[in-house]
Amino acid sequence: MDEWTDKELASFLKNKTSGLVYFYTPLCGTCQVASKMLLIIKEMVKIEIGKMNLNFYPDVARDIEIESVPCLKLVREGHVVETIYAFHSIPYLLEKIHEHIM
Repeated sequence: MDEWTDKELASFLKNKTSGLVYFYTPLCGTCQVASKMLLIIKEMVKIEIGKMNLNFYPDVARDIEIESVPCLKLVREGHVVETIYAFHSIPYLLEKIHEHIM
């Protein structure tokens, strides 16, 4: 997963790309578990995944209405189709990815 800036996020959405955007904060323990889950998913499914540390982008959090971290936005053709806060399991996340993006 590549660390994105707000400009890279804007480009991703503007170009009508499909993929995942993961929002986290480094001191969040649940975020660390979610990051590991997404690294496994990245190996299983060829999909673009960007991550953003919300400590540096509070405006992004406000603008796209992130309520808490970890947060995963599933994006299809530049539009958020689902927001996930409870990651549950890798099979759960894979099911959501296949349902909305693939």
